[in-house]
Amino acid sequence: MDGDAGGTSPDVVWQPGLIERDERWESTGQQGATIWFTGLSGSGKSTIASACEGLLVASGRAAYMLDGDNIRHGLCGDLGFSDEDRGENMRRVAEVARLFADSGTIALVALISPYLAGRRNARAIHEGAGLKFLEVFVDTPLEVCEERDVKGFYALARTGQMPGFTGVDGPFERPEAPDLVLTSDDGPAVAAATRVLDLLA
Repeated sequence: MDGDAGGTSPDVVWQPGLIERDERWESTGQQGATIWFTGLSGSGKSTIASACEGLLVASGRAAYMLDGDNIRHGLCGDLGFSDEDRGENMRRVAEVARLFADSGTIALVALISPYLAGRRNARAIHEGAGLKFLEVFVDTPLEVCEERDVKGFYALARTGQMPGFTGVDGPFERPEAPDLVLTSDDGPAVAAATRVLDLLA
């Protein structure tokens, strides 16, 4: 359901490049990594990830945000919201983030990613490749997310128009050992982003 770390297509051989990772990172002046933001819809994942991207780029570091909604416009446009499709969505995003990190870019993934197994797999994909993976749990209470309801999804879910919606009638498995937990006590997005980026030090 959630995919296997390091899964490969049969009879396909990995083609190594001429440039080693260390050389690539030296040329960019930074080490790549993935910061994976998880939390309910409306928790503030994308807002904080975007603030991180802004701070990194302003300081001269390469960064790119992979937003869950944007990913479903292309790479994962063929997937629905079944348990199986959600797992495959997480796996694909993890593989793309791994490539960004390998290139020397800081990949900022903002994805609900409701399942523990899917997030463990994302970490395994990175750690198996010798890449840093940091999980950030944006722990915003359901009632706050529902009050915000920026996209109107909670209202639809409560009236049965979006069955299986995470947090309403779909599960969200809280992270067991995230690298960082953010709450409303961490202040505005830029303040929270600063705490996140301290993890890269």
